[in-house]
Amino acid sequence: MPKFIVYFAQLHEDFRLAELNALSKLENVRVEYDPCNYILESPFLVVEISSAEQAAKLVRRAILIRSIIEYWGSGRTYNDVYAEVRQEQERWALYKTCSFKFTVDAFGKSLTQEEKIRVINGFSFLGFEGPIRMRGAEAEFFVCEEHDETHEERVWFGRIVGTGSRDLIDRFDVKKRKYLGNTTMDAELSLLMANQAQAQNGMFVYDPFVGTGSFLLTCAHFGACTVGSDIDGRQIRGTAGFKRGVDGIRANLAQYNVESRVIDTAVFDASRNPWRPGPLFDAIVTDPPYGVRAGAKRQGRVGGTKGELSLRLVDGVASYRRPDYYPPTEPYEMSDVIRDLLALAAEKLVVGGRLVYWLPTVAGEYTAQDVPEHPVLRLVANSEQPFGSWSRRLITMEKIKALDLHESIVPERDPAHKNFRDRYFSRFEPVEL
Repeated sequence: MPKFIVYFAQLHEDFRLAELNALSKLENVRVEYDPCNYILESPFLVVEISSAEQAAKLVRRAILIRSIIEYWGSGRTYNDVYAEVRQEQERWALYKTCSFKFTVDAFGKSLTQEEKIRVINGFSFLGFEGPIRMRGAEAEFFVCEEHDETHEERVWFGRIVGTGSRDLIDRFDVKKRKYLGNTTMDAELSLLMANQAQAQNGMFVYDPFVGTGSFLLTCAHFGACTVGSDIDGRQIRGTAGFKRGVDGIRANLAQYNVESRVIDTAVFDASRNPWRPGPLFDAIVTDPPYGVRAGAKRQGRVGGTKGELSLRLVDGVASYRRPDYYPPTEPYEMSDVIRDLLALAAEKLVVGGRLVYWLPTVAGEYTAQDVPEHPVLRLVANSEQPFGSWSRRLITMEKIKALDLHESIVPERDPAHKNFRDRYFSRFEPVEL
């Protein structure tokens, strides 16, 4: 198959292959590559795809891919590249008279305008006769010098056949939103999670810890119908958060014109949800509360004390009907949150549906066994975002079979994220066994 160069953004390096693989399945584009050739420190990966059209389709909604380039040559020196390009001169004729432009870039080094012009002139042997157009060119050629820490150089050359959707990061920038809160997920990661969930037309996506609704927006943008719930209705209604009095989540739905695809939001404890029994959702995309910016809560009372038997009235209005109402809650330990989330996904996802969520881990104690397992859920991707003494991991799981309600799950040991909130505020001091 023809070779192409994937030009990644040099951000969230541990997430890039996971997104590439998710898009390959979503777009039904076969991609072949050697994982051993993937280097975190490099923005380039050579892959094989059946055609340029399929390559463009693969990356059209990518967040961590800048562009994909039809491979023409690469090497340690420009002379190596020239030699490889000359081996397929019949390819040049396709672009002999069309309009064209050259884009010259560098990774690990800056090039002056004079250096870029010199690079372009070095490819004059291609003999293109068409007009040069900086905008709307029929063919765009890409040259990039890659410099690593050892000052070794590699030069890449080819024709750009498709670009990703990194412009969406600016469009969904949280600083531009009418409503946000202290737990609002940043735009890039929200969009990435929508890709991991493979959100698209015809899907029904649920966020059980919806907060200010970031995932409702991004999944709806890609065509999915979405719904969210939270135990704290104040976040949904906009009576809590950084920007109040703007109609909460609804303000953002109108801002991004996705009102028709966000079915609704509801206030309830996800661990005691009112959903009908059996599969319902094509994907569950969420950021469970793990205590760094907001502690997890579930319905109940600390110590199991009984609530008042009669309704409490405030200014003649039942308390639970007031916009600032918050139900009685008790702390919700992190490992219990994740266990219940997997149980929810195991029951409510259709077979083939995906669960995409964040899992906090302690950097010095994490092992692969800390990622919770379930008999009906297969681990698809596990990508780390480090924060020094702790990390959060974007976990993607896929439901592979129907749930057997008689099958019990008993954890073999306490995971490292157990009591994560307490560990975080104690600065992850070693636990005595």
